[in-house]
Order: sequence, then C-alpha cells, then structure tokens
Amino acid sequence: MAELIHGPDTQTVRPKNFPPSGSCDTHAHLYGPFSHFPIDPTKGNGPDTSLEDYQIMLDTIGVERAVLVQARNYGCIDPVTFDAIARSGGRFRGITLMLPEALDKNLDALVNGGFCGVRVSTFSEAAVRPTMLEAYVPRIKELGWVILVHLTNIDEMVELAPRLRTLDVNVVVDHLGRINGDQPYNHPGFRALLAMLRETDHVWCKLCSWYRLSRNGAPYDDMVKFASALIETRPDRLMWGSNWPHPNSPVAIPNDGALIDQLMRWAGDADTCRMILVDNPANLFGFESG
Repeated sequence: MAELIHGPDTQTVRPKNFPPSGSCDTHAHLYGPFSHFPIDPTKGNGPDTSLEDYQIMLDTIGVERAVLVQARNYGCIDPVTFDAIARSGGRFRGITLMLPEALDKNLDALVNGGFCGVRVSTFSEAAVRPTMLEAYVPRIKELGWVILVHLTNIDEMVELAPRLRTLDVNVVVDHLGRINGDQPYNHPGFRALLAMLRETDHVWCKLCSWYRLSRNGAPYDDMVKFASALIETRPDRLMWGSNWPHPNSPVAIPNDGALIDQLMRWAGDADTCRMILVDNPANLFGFESG
C-alpha cells in the first residue's frame, strides 16, 4: 500500500468563477495546531494544520461558511472543533462523533457549542457505527439535528437503504456514497442511493472527495457520470464538501480552488450552484439564509 499523504496543498488557487455569497463547505476536519491541541498517537494522526490555515483557504476560494466534522483523533469532546466554532462568529457548525449515552451526557455543551449533528461510520476507527442509527433518532429528532452516514464502500448501501428510508430525521450520505470511479453507473448501491434521493425528502448526499474515489486521477473524468446523476436526480438534496485538509489520502492531494471550480462546472447554472452551495446547507444545518 502506498504511503498515505497528510496535508493540503497550501497554494490554493483562486477559482475561475467564484461561488455565490453564503456558500458553505459542508465537510472539513481540523486537527491542530498540535502545539496547542496535541494528538494521542494511539488514536491516529492527521496533518498539523490550524483554523487560520483553513480560513485562508476558504477566503481564497470565496466560501464563507463551514460544517466541521470531528476528527476521530480527539476522542469524545473535540476541543479543536469547539474552539473553531466559537471563533467563527457564527460561520461554522459542527458534527460530533459520540455514542448515544455520551450524546445525552454532553448535550448542553454540544448545543451551546454550535453542533448540529452526529456521524456514524463503517470506515473510520470510531466506535459509532450504523448499527446504532435507530438509537440516535429520538434525540436527533428532538434537536432538529442530522445524522451523517460514512460508508466504506457503496456495496453497503444495498442493505442500509431500507433502514435509512424509515428514519424520521434528516440523513446525509457522505462522499457520494463512496462509489468508486471504476464501478458501473448501474451499481445496485448507487441505484439505491439515487432512488432514496428521488423518493424521499429526508435523505441528502454530499458531493465530496471524488478525487479519492476516482481511479483515473485528475481531472477525475470517471466520476462525472456519478456526480451528474446525483445533480440531475435531486439538486435540492445535495451539498458540497472540500474534505480539507485531505487527511490520510492514498492519492495526490488536489487544489481546493480547482475542486470548487469543478463542482460549479458540474452544477452548470447559477441556480443549481446556489442550491448546492448556499440554500441546501443553510436549510439543513441551520445557517441564516444567504
């Protein structure tokens, strides 16, 4: 296995076409700086970056808001994400990794800290698994939060989709459901994802990390068919995420300016761009309308 790459391209290019005012990066992680927020090496690693680094990137590409997904490295209460949200002036929200019992115990801190959802995963080493989905629903519904679903591969969607359909809360499928560029357009898992988007109103999907899912590399042409299908099916249930700072990447790190340009080309028109980048995140994560 190739050595993993840790860290972003710090020479962010300015997009050829700037995103609309109020745009949101709905998928980023913060890890440091390690001098202030040290990581326990037994819980993994990540790039030694800072909130200031991330803000420089956002300012360069013209994105004003963000949803920070807690990195697994910091355990139950993530001081990095709490700190960033507190210093963002209302521009950032957070997603926690927390077992149902811990969620109840830390609820006041999370709500007051600007968190708006919880993530379950089969991919990361976090202990929060999709087997716990139903256990979260009563509290998530009461709070008006969302559940992020992070899969290892699109195959899992075949069995998971019937459960997601029954949940009475908003559910966001991360990373295009993790369909890979060398998989067929008619993959059963991807068909199940498209059907949920088409037939329900509580299932959403992130256009995110296609650079990792591509098997051809930049400019990621093998991912166009999947992104296009999602946009054609349900643009009012999609959002974009950078996956900054691109941790644990087995492929070359993209430039974040190039990624936002590509997303805007895929969206095609100003109304669809605004829907994906501004309106959908505002509605789902509780930002004021842009």
